[in-house]
Amino acid sequence: MRFLSTKWVSHGFKASLLASAIVLAGCASKAETTEPVRPAIVAQPTSASEQVGTLYTGDVHARYENALGFRVGGKIKRRLVDVGAHVEAGQLIAELDPADLNLQAASSRASLAAAEADRAMAKSEQERYAKLRDKHFVSGTEFDAVDNKFKASSARLSEARAALSVAQNQADYSALRADHAGIITTITAEAGQVVASGQTIASLARDGEREAEIAVPEGRISTYHIGQAAMVASWADANKPLTGSLREIAPEADPVTRTYRVRVALDVEPGVVKLGQTARVYFAGDAAQSAAMVPLASLYEKDGKPALWRVDPKTQQVHLVPVTVSAYREQGVLIASGVTGQDWVVSAGVHKLHEGQSILPVDGNNRQIKL
Repeated sequence: MRFLSTKWVSHGFKASLLASAIVLAGCASKAETTEPVRPAIVAQPTSASEQVGTLYTGDVHARYENALGFRVGGKIKRRLVDVGAHVEAGQLIAELDPADLNLQAASSRASLAAAEADRAMAKSEQERYAKLRDKHFVSGTEFDAVDNKFKASSARLSEARAALSVAQNQADYSALRADHAGIITTITAEAGQVVASGQTIASLARDGEREAEIAVPEGRISTYHIGQAAMVASWADANKPLTGSLREIAPEADPVTRTYRVRVALDVEPGVVKLGQTARVYFAGDAAQSAAMVPLASLYEKDGKPALWRVDPKTQQVHLVPVTVSAYREQGVLIASGVTGQDWVVSAGVHKLHEGQSILPVDGNNRQIKL
């Protein structure tokens, strides 16, 4: 039996190892060229001015609010409206007991009648003395005394007429009516209650313009100005933000809270928001006016500088682009330059990507997106 030499065995083993290495290298090369397309969550930068800003919480008010009260004092006879009632201009709100006011008017009418009688008598006497003076039967001094008496009676007549007008007006003031159309927001008096002149009986929120009232700390009030744009969202319908503008800044801080009352006029049609609703008011800063916002998870770092993975819509490959960060907020990162609102950027898993990698773009619910 013949045996192979050790030399031939050694050469054969080496050849076998070389062939195996070639096969493995080929497999590895094939694996690299057929890298699977991985799904990646993508999103477009959003406008920072619509979502990012200083947030304040307030409530909705009417542009004009009136405190309604009687112009005379008395006892309330009846109240005809309740809180929440909508009233028209001139509608009766409440009435006072008019008995005393009617008596005052009657007394004024009697005083007027007496003043008219006195003046008529004084006028007749003045005319008689004028004729006697012309015939030199009375002196000029006697005529002057009668003439002055007539003038005094005329003045008392004018006074009585004015007093009657006041008494009649006061009798009319026993009826409290709405000056404008609106909604009754509060009632502070009931039937049978004795009220003073000018005491608030009800509050009326006029129809029409609506505003959000907020309190701004004194350390921030200098950053706001009249006419500044704002975004307002109500708790009842947070998905429908409203636009508005700063209309009024109180000139003096509240002595207790040390905050300034600020009112933001809402650009809404009547009935869109309700009085008293909680409102969240956003004021975008100067940086947010021109910046775009991306999720914090989108930010990548290269050579110590911020960058984003931008997706090529045609090839669906990712490319790293440097960006300039304007500010970091709770809602995301403000990007001053580098991407636009039309770009698509990877918003999650950015540390697992490499330059030129192909991805399958999906949204946050793993649904494929067509770029």
